[in-house]
Amino acid sequence: MDSPIVTQLFRQLFRHQTCQSLPSHSTLPVRLQHVRRSQYRCVSDRRGKAASSELHWQQRMDKFPEDMTGEFSKYPMVTANDLRGRRERPRRVKMLTRDFIEDSLYNPSYGYFSKQVVIFTPGEPFNFNDMKDEPEFHRLLGKRYTEFEDQLDKKEPNETRQLWHTPTELFRPYYGEALARYLVENYKLLQYPYHDLIIYEMGAGNGTLMLNILDYIRDTNPSVYERTKFKIIEISTNLATLQAQHLLRNANSRGHSSKVEIINKSIFEWNQLVPAPCFFLGMEVFDNFAHDAIRYDYNTEEPLQGTVLIDSKGDFYDFYVPAIDAVALDFLRVRHAATGGQYPHPLNQNRLMRRFRNHIPFMPNLSQPEYIPTRLMQFFDVLAKYFPAHRLVASDFHDLPDAIKGINAPVVQTRYQRRTVAVTTPFVHQGYFDILFPTDFNVMEHVYRAITGKLTRVLSHEDFLKRWAYVEETETKSGENPMLNWYKNASTLITI
Repeated sequence: MDSPIVTQLFRQLFRHQTCQSLPSHSTLPVRLQHVRRSQYRCVSDRRGKAASSELHWQQRMDKFPEDMTGEFSKYPMVTANDLRGRRERPRRVKMLTRDFIEDSLYNPSYGYFSKQVVIFTPGEPFNFNDMKDEPEFHRLLGKRYTEFEDQLDKKEPNETRQLWHTPTELFRPYYGEALARYLVENYKLLQYPYHDLIIYEMGAGNGTLMLNILDYIRDTNPSVYERTKFKIIEISTNLATLQAQHLLRNANSRGHSSKVEIINKSIFEWNQLVPAPCFFLGMEVFDNFAHDAIRYDYNTEEPLQGTVLIDSKGDFYDFYVPAIDAVALDFLRVRHAATGGQYPHPLNQNRLMRRFRNHIPFMPNLSQPEYIPTRLMQFFDVLAKYFPAHRLVASDFHDLPDAIKGINAPVVQTRYQRRTVAVTTPFVHQGYFDILFPTDFNVMEHVYRAITGKLTRVLSHEDFLKRWAYVEETETKSGENPMLNWYKNASTLITI
């Protein structure tokens, strides 16, 4: 029952100088672009007396942080898995940055995707051919966004509703049909008639992509449809329930029931071998995989791993320690071997310049953080171990505006009173902030190849759709094409 308290927290947050409204449409989220001691800083979710609990949120400066080394040595180390059974946000613990992010996004009781998120559905598909130009589409989208949220507020007003959209919903059914054409053509070329068409989708949102794909296959390729099986792997119980409801919503969608299986579990809990050839879809899923934070000592070039301490008041203290855990070490090793050492790095500066900076007063002795996609690497491990005959189709952002400081750093944002607010740290009130990372496809394509042994191709969002969509269906009278022009900051990785 923290809603009134959280509303007070957000009012304080919205006024704070470290937060800013994004310059996009006010209702649309950004998902469219030698010292061996521990280093730390603090982010305060400051609480005073019970009456003002969770009121004052602020980020402290790095220069003179409160000394919490005693608490750091005493507090137990926990993981996101350890916290899955908890109903309250943890206190008096420490955890790796990746576990904090995972817990914030996916905890069953208070996680962002478990409890807060609402996915926008625009109602009837847009008729792009009747629109004058792309600005008209933006106006109509804003209007439908307002109407959608007005309807939600009639049922239950909510100033902190976390609402966002996906290309599947905005460009329904054309986006899903493009993916369906890719799947059918590659299935016919490589597997038909010896195998069934088996499709796995991870993180299926409202289930719209599944329905669009199955509708297209049923209408255009009945013989393929007879052999189609669609399996959703969904970590969120709420979204899994919503997907099942949408599947049974009307007679048309109910006709797919025998083809669909919804599996309510995390992909990282998967332990069943799937030897048959299959396609594995991951559309805008990589961005919410947890990352580790790594900083480097400028003198020794030694990496230090980010750990966050949560004290008895719920304040966050960001430590960096030289003991790197096995998962992060494995990623650093695999990345270096797979890319031949060619990847962005905080120490990509010549040694003379680094030595010179050491003589400048008050210069930090650690590099800016880099956020390494350890969870994405583990996902590739799952594919290699349990889905050896898979073919991956994954699309996500390669660049995001308004990211916090660091290499491969995330955007951390929330919504308050229908406005998107970005903040400057990932250590925020768990469950009320989206934490989304860009994917460096130049690097992760090589990591995927190294782990799975498969060949790949990376295409821009636009290039993939030009190959597989009927682009004339989303073209306006001016010749502009919103489905091609939006999501310029996204790429698609496919197994070939």
